[in-house]
Amino acid sequence: MNDLRKEFVSDYLARIKRILDDMNSSGLAEKINAIVDILLKARAKKRTIFTMGNGGSASTASHFVGDLSKGTIVEGYPRFKVVALTDNIPNMLAWGNDSCYADIFVEQLKNLLEPGDVVVGISGSGNSENVIRAIEYANSHNAITIGWSGFAGGKLNELAQISLVVPSNYMQRIEDIHLLLEHLITSLIREEQMKQND
Repeated sequence: MNDLRKEFVSDYLARIKRILDDMNSSGLAEKINAIVDILLKARAKKRTIFTMGNGGSASTASHFVGDLSKGTIVEGYPRFKVVALTDNIPNMLAWGNDSCYADIFVEQLKNLLEPGDVVVGISGSGNSENVIRAIEYANSHNAITIGWSGFAGGKLNELAQISLVVPSNYMQRIEDIHLLLEHLITSLIREEQMKQND
């Protein structure tokens, strides 16, 4: 390995660690606690949790649904009702083609959202218009909204009822940490339930 690559690897990981340390010292545990409480209350009330995002954030939204729906299963506990608005490609393409790309999530919510449901919007910039429109709709229809962003948080930080901002201007690191956080949340739920069963 040449020195430039070695230096890049070390620097990339060091920056991830610094971001996580900053978040941890700025109340991350309290934010995670609030999000876990919201998800568990939604499950107990048989509410649906919706996720959405674009690009890498779309992958995280789908991954979060997979981990919530399968990775949290523990005997004796109910399962989560979760839907990734990123996963119905024909529906998204129809709305993108017939209306506009900014409507691909909100129009799905108009069919599915009930009061008390949870909507999780993931946007690295915090300014993805399709995520913002869906969060605005959810807020106006008595849903609970959670926003994950980066940079300075963007519009999503202002609109979401619970906001989690990764303090970085580097999109890949923001997405790295968003994925880590969904693993943290789903692992916490699973492990907590397993300990309660002991």
